[in-house]
Amino acid sequence: MKKHVVFPAVVLLTLALSTPAFNCTTTLTGKDASADGSVMVSHTDDGLGDPRVVFVPAMDHPEGALRPVFYESAAMGYLPEWGGSQTHRLVTDGRGPGYRNPDEPASVPLGFIPQVSHTFAYIDANYGIMNEHQVSIGECTDKAKVHPLPEPGKRIFYSAELSRVALERSTTAREAIAVMGRLIDTYGYYGTGETLLVADPNEGWVFEMAGYDLNGTDGVWVAQRVPDNGFFVAANQFRIREIREGADDMIFSANIFDAARTNGWWRPEDGPLDWARVYGDGEFHHPYYSLRRVWRAQSLVASSLDLPAWVDGPFTRSYPFAVVPDQKLSVQDVMAVHRDNYEGTEFDLTTGLAAGPFDNPNRFEGGAEATMDKQGRMTTLNGAFERPLNIYRCAYVYVNQSRSWLPDPIGGVSWIGLDRPATSVLLPFYAGGLGLPRSLEVADVLRVDRGSMWTAFNYVANYAMLKYSYMIKDIRAERGRFEARGFGGRHEVEARALALWQSGDEQGARRLLTEDSAAHADELLAAWWQLADHLYITYNDGYINTKETIAQPVFYPAWWLEAVGYQNGPQSYEKPATK
Repeated sequence: MKKHVVFPAVVLLTLALSTPAFNCTTTLTGKDASADGSVMVSHTDDGLGDPRVVFVPAMDHPEGALRPVFYESAAMGYLPEWGGSQTHRLVTDGRGPGYRNPDEPASVPLGFIPQVSHTFAYIDANYGIMNEHQVSIGECTDKAKVHPLPEPGKRIFYSAELSRVALERSTTAREAIAVMGRLIDTYGYYGTGETLLVADPNEGWVFEMAGYDLNGTDGVWVAQRVPDNGFFVAANQFRIREIREGADDMIFSANIFDAARTNGWWRPEDGPLDWARVYGDGEFHHPYYSLRRVWRAQSLVASSLDLPAWVDGPFTRSYPFAVVPDQKLSVQDVMAVHRDNYEGTEFDLTTGLAAGPFDNPNRFEGGAEATMDKQGRMTTLNGAFERPLNIYRCAYVYVNQSRSWLPDPIGGVSWIGLDRPATSVLLPFYAGGLGLPRSLEVADVLRVDRGSMWTAFNYVANYAMLKYSYMIKDIRAERGRFEARGFGGRHEVEARALALWQSGDEQGARRLLTEDSAAHADELLAAWWQLADHLYITYNDGYINTKETIAQPVFYPAWWLEAVGYQNGPQSYEKPATK
């Protein structure tokens, strides 16, 4: 049970800091900043790991029952001694059929906490998404000064399991924060620093946490309320700054000052404790890995602020905690932020030599940021590509809406897209429904499964990189068709569900929403595999192929040919002069 404790700490720390697998972006839109008065939380889960979205049903538990707390590979990388697999985060019979997998090792608990008599239904993935009471969560990983290892009896919680327990037990955002804070204080925290956005139909909060002692038995945390007219974004760096005692919009752990003093990170005479600077360690990977996304997201929704793209360091004050959007935001507006590749800016990833001849915005990362010399030795390569909001290694994206004017099972809707945002399609699913389509709950990155929604979208997105500027038009057309129907048909479907609810047929309302979402998902899955076939045939061998004419040549643009040396190709039988 404890053999992972002796795993070299430096190795795990290096793994946590170097892997890009969990570096996400998350936003929160207050009710007075949204177009319809909903509170919205969005999240991209940016890593090739377990892309499944799973429904965890409501459950009753006997008196004296214990809830297992499982290890999270999102915290420190996959460790086989804790069960599961590299492709499936949890294997257990205790959280509904979505997590049952008899063909893989069962997940091994790090520890247990007392169970409550009743737990609420929720939509789950690598982190909790939304529960049947419209409590909504988003996430991003942050670089803290200390990343403790898990250890039974000392540190058993990471943000992922914290988010799940919060959704199982909370009917408001404040309740969820209180639950997670108590769990950190009582059972300890391990892994990276974390930001969780927590919302309900009335308000939204930023909840940030970290370890501070490699051998400690608790952690530190702080929560700050997002103004109702505000838009907040976090991108792998703590965003809360000064800790203000007695403030109505801030809650924090009792040890937050003492832990900072004990570690020599802060003294009262230095002034207010700056959470991001004291407990954080700047950006992951390279400068602007986080800050560029914060700049771009805030600039997209509030261009009137004319925020600077270049700043003086990782703890800049140039970007506010939250901004007031120039116009109130819809789900589509928030999703447009996540689909962005810096188009139209000096950082535009769809232009230049690195984008290739067909404007491909995807930039593969090198892990250790090293390359081979001619003798095969690893050599450090200085430099970096810009890190966009839309990134190729995204497992799923969602925009949650919590709506106060509807009953919870109807008001809480999660617009979910599989794989990277730019080529995904948002479909509505309800945590207050009766379940999710099987196509969302099955996925394995090591197996092609035509019954898996993620596989279909990942397949198309990867194929599109061969001739991106052409194929993305086909993808957007199909995406637009499905999203127009999804958004356009919501009012009618939800009105029917509300009528059933008000007549006393609550189960009928839940069933209607569940079946409607499933029908849309089934149609989308079939259409996306058809799209894959269409792209393969239409752009086969680099041509454009139609019923009218096959093998229509599509040559490279002149600027790219010149840049890659096309003009130096053989044009005579004479050997070119050596330069």
